[in-house]
Order: sequence, then C-alpha cells, then structure tokens
Amino acid sequence: MKTIIIEDEKPAARRLERMLIAQGLEVETILYSVESSIKWFKSNSCPALLFSDIQLGDGLSFEIFESVNLFDSFIIFTTAFDQYTLKAFKLNSIDYLLKPIQTEELRAAIHKFSQINYKKEDFYPELLKNMFAKNFIYKERFLIKAGNLLKPVYAKDISCFFSENKITYLQISDRGYPLDITLDELEEELNPKNFFRISRQCIIHISYIKDILPYSNSRLQINVEDKKESFIVSRERVSVFKSWLGE
Repeated sequence: MKTIIIEDEKPAARRLERMLIAQGLEVETILYSVESSIKWFKSNSCPALLFSDIQLGDGLSFEIFESVNLFDSFIIFTTAFDQYTLKAFKLNSIDYLLKPIQTEELRAAIHKFSQINYKKEDFYPELLKNMFAKNFIYKERFLIKAGNLLKPVYAKDISCFFSENKITYLQISDRGYPLDITLDELEEELNPKNFFRISRQCIIHISYIKDILPYSNSRLQINVEDKKESFIVSRERVSVFKSWLGE
C-alpha cells in the first residue's frame, strides 16, 4: 500500500520512511511544507493513508486539508506535542504518534487503519482544527527585563518577535527586549490566529501590520508598528501568508 509523509524535518521524515518501508508500506513521496503539499495534491491522486506532522515550517498542516479535497484519505498525525494536549485527536483521527516514533506504536496505528470501518465524512479536518485550538493553551504572557525590573508583557501587546545575531527579541513600544527562547520554540507557543512566521528571522502579530508592499523576487515587505526596520516575507511563505491574512 502506498502512503505519503508530510514532515518539515528531513531527518524525521527519512526515519519515518524507513520505518514505514519496514512495515510493508511504500512511501510515494515526502512533502516538506504546506505550500508544496497543496501543490502536489492538486495535481496527484491521494493514497488512502497519510502521515502528517501538525506544525510545519510555513503553517499548520490543517491548511493543507482545507485547501484540497482529502476526504477519501485518512491521516495519522506525527507530532512532538504532549499526549494530554492531543487527547481530542484520538476521538476523531485514526491515531497520533508522539515523536520520537516507536515501532510498536507505528505498527498499532497501521493496524488500526486496516481495521477501521466508519464513514469518511465522520473525519472532518475542520473539526480537528477547532479541537486542536481549544485544547492547546497558547502562551499569553512573557516576562521581560527592563533595567533592574522584571515585568510581564501580554502577547496581544507584542508587535513582533525577531532574531538578530542569534538572539531572540520581543518588540513592544519602539523597543526590543531579549528573550531566552528561540523563534522555533515561540512558533509552537503562539496562537496561529494572531501570529505568523514570515521568515526564519521574524514572527509578526496581525494587529500590528502597518503596510504590505511588493518586494523583489516575488516577496513581500512588511512594515510593523513599533519597529522602524521592515521585514521581508520569504518567497516560499508568501502564498500561505496571504491565505492567513484572509482567514
């Protein structure tokens, strides 16, 4: 049986591919982003079973399922999220595999798929997306150091997070404050309804976007309130960024 892997971490994707081959499955292709997945599915038939990470480099994998008709397929999620956060998924998806994936759990998930016998319409990606949003508690406050003082800052008051010289900063009121966290870690903790990672160097808040201008090589330039310097939306994220703005 053929299957597809949607995973933005190449080592993890290759490891899962080897594990699936060992279980007798043929991996038709590996897709590494929301954008490339949507493009592939629009021009190729989809197998009955998919393995998909939730958080991809350019957005949530739910964006794929909303953009193309995958209702004839079932999905096993592969994720680094805590199992208690994902209890709701077990009621609606076939299964989820917590990284690092164990062989016995993978075998059990594949067996569960082979035994499944319910209507395709009962599996609805939008329902999963809503359940994910309700059960995952996004970070609402950050602690910053201002001189000798420590003070909390609410996520709603932050215009952007950006990285300079390997240091992550939180931007508020014309000033950036350093944080002891990476943008990769932040991306998992921020509400995707409000925050979007436009590049490896920046995550912006939708409420603080001032201007969006065309830029070279089909990219976009973003001017953000409280920040004098502009940010550039990387070319591979432009399409998903526009979809995010229109939600």
